[in-house]
Amino acid sequence: MLYFIFSISFFLCLVLTPLVRFIAWKRGWLAIPVKDRWHKHPTALMGGIAIYIATAAPLFFITDFSTLLPHITLSLHNWSPTAAAPFSFPAVGACLWIGMTLLFALGLSDDFIQIKPYTKLVGQILAASLVTFLGFRLCWFTSLTLDTIVTIVWIVGITNAFNLIDNMDGLCAGVGLIAALHFALLFAGSFRNFGNLDLHSPAVIAMLLAGALAAFLIYNFNPASIFMGDCGSMMIGFTLAMLGLHYSQSGAGSRLASYSVPVMTLLVPILDTTMVTFIRLLSGRKASVGGKDHTSHRLVLMGYSEKGAVLFLYGIGTIAGISALFVSKSDTLTSPAVMMPLGLSIILMGVYLAQIRVYPEKEFSLLRGRAYTPILMELTYKRQLLLVLLDFFLITFSYYLSYRLRFDSQDFLFYFKVFLHSLPAVIACKFVAFFILGIYRGFWLFMSTNDVFGYIKASALATLLSLVAVTFIYRFENFSKGLFLMDWLLTTGLLLGTRGFFRISADMANRKTLAGETVFIYGAGRGGEILLREILNNKKHKIKPVGFLDDDALKIGKSLQGYPILGGFQDIERLFEKYKVSGLLISFNERESRDLGAVKAFCRKHNLFLKQFYIHLEPVDVETG
Repeated sequence: MLYFIFSISFFLCLVLTPLVRFIAWKRGWLAIPVKDRWHKHPTALMGGIAIYIATAAPLFFITDFSTLLPHITLSLHNWSPTAAAPFSFPAVGACLWIGMTLLFALGLSDDFIQIKPYTKLVGQILAASLVTFLGFRLCWFTSLTLDTIVTIVWIVGITNAFNLIDNMDGLCAGVGLIAALHFALLFAGSFRNFGNLDLHSPAVIAMLLAGALAAFLIYNFNPASIFMGDCGSMMIGFTLAMLGLHYSQSGAGSRLASYSVPVMTLLVPILDTTMVTFIRLLSGRKASVGGKDHTSHRLVLMGYSEKGAVLFLYGIGTIAGISALFVSKSDTLTSPAVMMPLGLSIILMGVYLAQIRVYPEKEFSLLRGRAYTPILMELTYKRQLLLVLLDFFLITFSYYLSYRLRFDSQDFLFYFKVFLHSLPAVIACKFVAFFILGIYRGFWLFMSTNDVFGYIKASALATLLSLVAVTFIYRFENFSKGLFLMDWLLTTGLLLGTRGFFRISADMANRKTLAGETVFIYGAGRGGEILLREILNNKKHKIKPVGFLDDDALKIGKSLQGYPILGGFQDIERLFEKYKVSGLLISFNERESRDLGAVKAFCRKHNLFLKQFYIHLEPVDVETG
């Protein structure tokens, strides 16, 4: 059944999108490139019309709107504070259809006449208020007032989040497609149930949206021939917000799942909107004004291509969606095994991306010159403080996961109490060990083999101190030696993994963003390695190595720091014709037996610059002033 539903909206959108594109070019409905937008060529707008028709038209015919009138009548005349909210699923489809139509009309108005941001916000709040009036809420809080307010904020926030991530070819449509497919699985339970669901299942709505977005993505993926506009992005955001709300209200999973599953399924737009809004406000810029400071743009500044940045965010959305599926089928004690590492990974990524300079003005400018500025600067520039906070979560997670792996579900209910009682002592012991061995005194950017052994020794000492502590405090009753072995392995892996992540991310960013004149490095020895590191870490040189040359036949074909050793000097004519470099860098000293005359002659012949790199220690006369 669901596959048939998917195919209906897919083929509808597949046919309608080129038709809308043709009309858009005829009528001049085009997105013209401007300074604060990403696209570089005029592109057709109003693709959201095709998405809306492909989703809303089939939904209109399978939804029972007759349930709305009795619901409204009952709400108006027979409502009481203790009465249970009248609820039947057909009203969910009806409510969603009305809401998506309102948001589509609001977005279409904005696409045509550029309405004010506050006008859009009022329209979004009205649509969200209609949802709560009809009885749909997140059910996250026992207070009806608080839950109603949070529900409205949720719908408005997710609607705007999808509107904001519509900033790069294929991003909004692809992220929406991934989220819709995961919601379909959440409501269906598994792929095997796809053929057994009736038309009133919320999985049907998710698959209708997924089919339309899959078809639209054919025309919208890089290079896009049509954009969806606000009429598409706002409708998508509202629909997915409603699906997340309905999952939470239905109580399909555990109490923890009702909070976490909707957030995890929609993690990419939530992350992007939160980060962009936070940084813009603290930098003195309006949150409602567009710009090139979104997550996707920061990934491009790191060196990803536009397609690469979009596919990276697709991957994040897929991982988060799979994690949500796991949490939906797990109990409250098991779910943190997935939620904690996902949360830590997202925090690490957000912190790293937030540090990338996008605009020339100083970031967080509103925080400067205030009474608390010294504290904020300390938190910003003393990364060791952030590492301490990170390690707090890593220690907790590794100790928790050790219990989860060591004991089965029945035993874990008992040993979870042991975990909670002993956790403070374990955290204290591990931090004492970390500080004794000085793991916060190093620089992760220059992590070496000695640092790796230091982390291993610190983790081992931390585990030994923890064993001593639990033996002294609890006489080692209800504890397991194997558990502490697993904890040591996990703690060591997480310590090295997080530090390695920062180190590798910085190195990848340096390599991907390297720009300048292309060169060969002549000499693939120690000097060549040091020269390459200097080029990668100091962009002021404006040099981009293509590879190495070396006369040692045993080195040819291998690589040094990821750069190939292309051949010897005898191959330079062939290699120059292939790579068309602008210059040559010599990394060996003059006393080595190399034919510098031939090198100079080649550079003169092809009008290349020639530079030599060497490290020279020169004595300084301390007697003279």
